[in-house]
Amino acid sequence: MTTATLTQSQQSALRPPGTWRLDAARAVTLRPRQDGVLHIAQGRVWATFDGPHGGPPDAHGDHVLGAGERVRVRAGQRVVLESWDRRLPAHFSWDFAPRVQVAPVPRRQAVAQSWGDLRLAAVLGARAGCRLVMALAGLGAGAVLPAPAPRRASA
Repeated sequence: MTTATLTQSQQSALRPPGTWRLDAARAVTLRPRQDGVLHIAQGRVWATFDGPHGGPPDAHGDHVLGAGERVRVRAGQRVVLESWDRRLPAHFSWDFAPRVQVAPVPRRQAVAQSWGDLRLAAVLGARAGCRLVMALAGLGAGAVLPAPAPRRASA
């Protein structure tokens, strides 16, 4: 066995940072009190979702989730996870969903931001206009002036 192969086999047995290990032929039940995101980091899991069911019809029931897949879980919704492969563990992480709060923007700040955006747009528009005029002048000069005589190769 080469060194690279040994290192890879050792790493595959390690648990990815920040994840929970779900051993083969084991199950775990999640009952979140807050909305969150279930992320499958390694392996595959069989996930069974219970209510409350306020979303689309496919938001509950049985699902097989593979590595890299994420699913939102609502507060109060029960999820039972089981390793899909009977020989290998799966690894998952659970992160609480951020709560989005709308922060009111003071009117003066909104006006200042809009004024700054308008000034930037005017500067960029003026630069683009100058470049267009220069390009058109160069194009017009090329049409009016005679073409340069071809250079002869010296022997």
